[in-house]
Formats: sequence, structure tokens, C-alpha cells
Amino acid sequence: MTRANSDNFNGKRFFNKEGKSHHGIKDVLAWKLKTKPKAWPSALYDKPVSAPTYLGKSIQVSFIGHSSFLIQTPFGNFLTDPVYSNRVGPFSWAGPKRFIKPGITWESLPHITAVMLSHDHYDHCDKPTLDRISKRWGASVIAPLGMKGLLTHVSAVHELDWWQTHPLNNDVSITLVPAKHWGRRFPWDTNKRLWGGFYLNLGLQKIYFAGDSGYDSLLFKTIQARLGSPDLAFLPIGAYEPRWFMQEAHMNPNEALQVHIELGSKKSIAMHWGTFQLTDEGRDEPRHTLIQAMTQGGIPSEAFLTLEAGQSITL
Repeated sequence: MTRANSDNFNGKRFFNKEGKSHHGIKDVLAWKLKTKPKAWPSALYDKPVSAPTYLGKSIQVSFIGHSSFLIQTPFGNFLTDPVYSNRVGPFSWAGPKRFIKPGITWESLPHITAVMLSHDHYDHCDKPTLDRISKRWGASVIAPLGMKGLLTHVSAVHELDWWQTHPLNNDVSITLVPAKHWGRRFPWDTNKRLWGGFYLNLGLQKIYFAGDSGYDSLLFKTIQARLGSPDLAFLPIGAYEPRWFMQEAHMNPNEALQVHIELGSKKSIAMHWGTFQLTDEGRDEPRHTLIQAMTQGGIPSEAFLTLEAGQSITL
């Protein structure tokens, strides 16, 4: 599948089937000129830990930070949107700085089988980290269409269109699913690369990684109808204020809870919060808002977790 053959490509750029794909420079300036971001704590939260001991029988998931997870399974070890850089931006000295260090040290990571890379934004597509992963393990990177040209130092990049599946072996396959988002590294390459989420199929169990996405009343119901309810879902809850600017691309905690319900997820873990200050809400506001929504909706606390970096769960 090439970009030219994708239903989501108009010959020049990728697009969402519904909604606006991204804001122009005027909207960006309007936001930045009026923004009043809430203060985050000034001290860097520093508590990296070694990767937890894995016994090789169940599925163990560890939160590294932001949208980065380590998934340890009997079929191999997987990373989602791995970011180990101190800043996310076009240069090592520019862009939002980490508030917390990666929850699992680089040195203690186990052998990585494959990486699921959702899109090209700097806080998800960290080229220095991806280059290090390729050099250390030669891991496959499963990514949306158009990403291969960006990842020139990664040895094995497998591009997918929405709903396409890449089999890793007889037991494991990865399917790219739609997301309501957009892509850009530089002003001139807006939406030149596709974006999406992933279903990681591990034998009889399924893990859904949403990547970045705004809420859509049909999108997640369609994913559930086509691929079934996941045993575990990673859902973004942060970077959502101001809503007039962010709602097309980032869901808020209440919308994330609605996605959890629409997917029929057995368990969900919050991501995309508390690591980089990208938007106007406070550091812990997404977590508190999610917990409040769950309490009001009668959702058990163990159904949708907000882990701190370094914490793990076992399925």
C-alpha cells in the first residue's frame, strides 16, 4: 500500500474523514497570545526505576511516561511511541522539557521486538530514541504511511494504512486503526504522513494503543465493531485546553472515559499527561478530572487507571 492508493490521501496530504485536520498559523497565534497556562511544579520529578522482573507467563505493562509504554509478553517485548529525549522538538535544546524522567531507565529495557509509532509529532516520534532502539536491537517499527522517509536510520520500518495488519509471527500481529489527528514536523510537511492507533493482537488477547486522537462519536464504535473490545486500552487524557483549539486533535478526560465505554475495554490506562507541559491545563488536572468523571458515572476505580511513570500492571 502506498500513499497514492490510500483512501485517506488526496494526492498531496492525508486527511481525516470527519472534522478539521489541523489549525492554521492564525489560530496558533490567537491561542498563544491569549493563553494563560496553569503553572506546573518547578522541580523535576526524578524517580526512574529498572524494568520490573518479568516471569514470562502473563502480559506485563509498564508506564514509561507520556505515551510510552513497555509491554512484556510471552511473544516478545513492545514499545509504544518511545521517547527518551529530555526535550521534544526539532532541536535537542528546544521544545517542551520533561517534567518527569522516563519511568524505566534505558539501560534496564529488555530486548525490544517491535515499536508501535503512531505519528510524526515530536512528543511521539523521537528520532534519537528510535535510532538508539534500531542500533541496539534492530527492532521492527510499525508506523503509518509516509513515516519510512523520516526514519532514515531505522533498519526495519513497516508502513501501514488504516485497517492494514502486519504479522510479526504466528502469534502476534499489529493493525493500524484510524485516529482523529494530524501530522507535522516542519511548516512545509503538514499531513504528509499518516497517523493512527494500533491493535496489538497477542494470541487471544488484544491491546489497543490510541496514539493521539480527538473524540469522534463513530470512530471508536467502528474500531470496536471491526476488531472487538480490547483487554487493555491506552487512552490519552491530557493536552486538551483550550478546548476551542485542542478538541479536534486531543480528547479530554471525560471523552476518554466515553471511549473506554464505547470500546468495551476490560481495563484502560491513561496516557499523554503529566510528562510534558504542552497545553494550558495543570499537571494533575487530567487525572483528577478523570477520577471525578468515573465517580459520577459509577465506573470502578480499577477500570481506568492513571499510573505514574515507573508503575506496572499485570493482565
